[in-house]
Amino acid sequence: VRKAVVSTQSTGVRQQQRQLTHAQRDIDRDIRNLERQEQQIQNEIKKAAKTGDKQTLTILAKQLINIRKQKTRMLGMKGQIGAVKTKTTTMQASMNMAQTMKTTTKVMGTMNKQMNPQDMAKVMQGFERESAKMDMTGEMMEDTLDSALGESDDEEESNQIMNQVLDEIGIDIKGKMDAAPAAGSSSLAGSSSVRGSKAPTDDEIEAQLRRLAEL
Repeated sequence: VRKAVVSTQSTGVRQQQRQLTHAQRDIDRDIRNLERQEQQIQNEIKKAAKTGDKQTLTILAKQLINIRKQKTRMLGMKGQIGAVKTKTTTMQASMNMAQTMKTTTKVMGTMNKQMNPQDMAKVMQGFERESAKMDMTGEMMEDTLDSALGESDDEEESNQIMNQVLDEIGIDIKGKMDAAPAAGSSSLAGSSSVRGSKAPTDDEIEAQLRRLAEL
């Protein structure tokens, strides 16, 4: 119903504008007729002046004055019609703008109803909560897999193997650090700590490393 009303109003405005345009054309035609009559009377006045006919000159002069007054009135009417036409166009634009604003307001109202801020806040909170759960679950799964596959003991196992090898070749790292010579000491032989009375040779160390590589 509203669309039909708006369409009827727009059609009415367009019809009025056409009528005003037609009226302006009629006035232009009448003005052209008056101008032709004005030119004819001016020619007759010239002829009467040549013959010295005073009475005819007086009558023609009055006719010329009336024609010019009518012409002035017609021009004024044309200007008024143009102003009315402009106002009609402005009114139509205002009506179109009002209808557009009305439609826009309706759309915004519908969107506001659909996008409830409280519901949106709940959705975002739920998203953050579930995302945090997913992260925690992923970490727990990774820890479980690491524990099941024994990956967490890699470093400890490596340290045990290294200590075993060092023990086999007779090197005590802690003892060497504790017995390291102080700064300025001239004797290095007595400061090293070795489990046996004799330090292992280079060949013995290389043999132990080869055995370690074969494990």
